[in-house]
Amino acid sequence: MLNLEELDLNLIVKSYRKFIDGDTLKKDIITYIPRLYKFTFNICSIIDHRDQINFPLNEYIQNTFKYISNNQIITSIDYFQEKGYSRCHIYSYPYRWKFYNYITNNFRDGLFTNVTRVSLYDERPFEYKFFLRIQISFQYMKKLTIKNRKAQKYKQFIKSNNNNQILPIIEYSNLTQLDLSNTHDDYLELFLFNTNISLPNNLHLCVNYQSLKRVTYYFTRYHCVKLAALYCDPVNQMVEYIKNYFPYTCICSTVDFRFIRKKSSHTCFNRYISATT
Repeated sequence: MLNLEELDLNLIVKSYRKFIDGDTLKKDIITYIPRLYKFTFNICSIIDHRDQINFPLNEYIQNTFKYISNNQIITSIDYFQEKGYSRCHIYSYPYRWKFYNYITNNFRDGLFTNVTRVSLYDERPFEYKFFLRIQISFQYMKKLTIKNRKAQKYKQFIKSNNNNQILPIIEYSNLTQLDLSNTHDDYLELFLFNTNISLPNNLHLCVNYQSLKRVTYYFTRYHCVKLAALYCDPVNQMVEYIKNYFPYTCICSTVDFRFIRKKSSHTCFNRYISATT
């Protein structure tokens, strides 16, 4: 370790009372590697609210990195009251990893050309402008997972502006996998029916069946989205309704979503055909 000159560090740590910050890295890592000249890192530290009452401000965490001059350091703190924990995310920028997980509304923006896998999570709703920010920051994103159970606050305003065609287009041109299986209905409706969101025709979409049934008005609502495959778990007698609603789409089980690269569309399509015959 004494002769180490470059270090890439990716960590998720459950901390006790104190977030990992610049002082921690200097005291526990940098001091012991005197020849280190390139240090890139992506670190999330999590504190249970039962272990801590007072949390530092983001400005305090940022100030602990004053000694690092050859990298831009991004810091953010999120407080999740419903789940009962807080998370501090620190990373060196430019960001070199291929994934960026659990992005919240506190996202600091930037350009992430290496990232192809993105996940979003928050206890506050994601609005239209937030998804526009994601498009700008992650232009090479191939897989997107959204976990948010909060209804959008400005849904009707967005619908009105969408009809008047004054909203900027959100285009996820490289997206091939979209997981909406653990979201509020509003997000499924946004991606299926908002004409200002452009999705590629080879998209694999994973959804909750009950949510899909609600936003499509029991598979009667017109849509213009073309999918390569739809992953959901309907009761057997409803499969024909889904197949008629998405006539050119492979209908698969949600279990197959994680194995997209290993299974062909024809295989998972036959799985539900055989279940209904």
